[in-house]
Amino acid sequence: MESPNSSNGAAAMTEPRRLRGHNAAATCCMASRVRPGLVATAAEDGSVCWYDLRCKDMLFTLDVGNGNPVSSLCFKPGNEDMIYVSAGNGVKCFDLHMTTSWKQLESYNYNKDEINQIACHPKSSFLAAADDAGDVKILDVHQRCLYKTLRAGHKSICSSVQFLPWRSWEVVTGGLDSKLVLWDFSKARQIKTMDFGSEGDGAQCYNPAFVHALVVPDIDIVDKVGKICVVARGDGAVNIINIESELADVKSKSSINPKQGSKSIKKSHPPTADSQSSDQNNKNVSLDYSMGGHVAAVSSVTFSMFGEKGKFIISGGNDKSVKVWDWSRYYEASQNSSSYEHLLRSNISLRKKVNWLCTTPSDSENLVVCDTSKVVKVYTVG
Repeated sequence: MESPNSSNGAAAMTEPRRLRGHNAAATCCMASRVRPGLVATAAEDGSVCWYDLRCKDMLFTLDVGNGNPVSSLCFKPGNEDMIYVSAGNGVKCFDLHMTTSWKQLESYNYNKDEINQIACHPKSSFLAAADDAGDVKILDVHQRCLYKTLRAGHKSICSSVQFLPWRSWEVVTGGLDSKLVLWDFSKARQIKTMDFGSEGDGAQCYNPAFVHALVVPDIDIVDKVGKICVVARGDGAVNIINIESELADVKSKSSINPKQGSKSIKKSHPPTADSQSSDQNNKNVSLDYSMGGHVAAVSSVTFSMFGEKGKFIISGGNDKSVKVWDWSRYYEASQNSSSYEHLLRSNISLRKKVNWLCTTPSDSENLVVCDTSKVVKVYTVG
């Protein structure tokens, strides 16, 4: 039996709701932003199941894998009636209005190896597909063609990819080489690489710091949570990376040697309280076992879409647990030199390892968890 519990002594959560419909392990899920309660889940059986959490039974199912597991799902930005699905080395597009025929509208087979994740650009027609070869294909779904291929960023499997919604031409990728890579995809050029495997700060468990999953905030909450990327690592840590700070670091290094003939002298000023606070908030954050975090690889991570959007970061791992982090308190604790123990809002213990999770905008039944079983669990957190 799943055993949800809270780190602050609150009453235990009720038993999760169980969503049935798959014949194999559930691999991933997504929830509608505009239709509360609408959830899609996918599985190793190649199917996508649709649920309205306001109803008792499954709405309908779609066989899209043709024998291949479904690895990733995403809505078309601005039109949730259109979905993209990856299975094997292909990406397919379907229209939810055509539930009687399920004729696929588009199909892309540019990846040479199995796709691990797809992601849509929130403000343009680009779709990214990260694969086992370490490559990322950038597709233009409006022109229905390959736009660019991002190569040589990863020496191993590229597990995850996300567009930066506040920038037009930047994308971030993570891989099983323990690297996080920032790209200018218009030029297929690497901007910066972060190697978690070379940090040398002592691993918190025996697993290497592979990057298993990434999440960036939706464009409507960027102003609130910041221009960050959250990284699920194989050593059990959840990293919060300040993307703009990393990009600014690249620019500052490139301007160390100014062009000949130019002189620039900057006056130094003593740090103020405001500047020190700003510097503190620009630091990267690590949520790890010392704060009650995961003791095995973190497999999935997401932001809360319920209540105050982005208030919580929710992570799931191979230690059969889901952690709800009140992560914004980290900066308060840093400034006040107080304990980080209160950052872990609650912990949910499971029977199985976590494959994927997502949240809904609802006040209840707002956390959807795909574990290595064929039954999807839905919890209420907040």
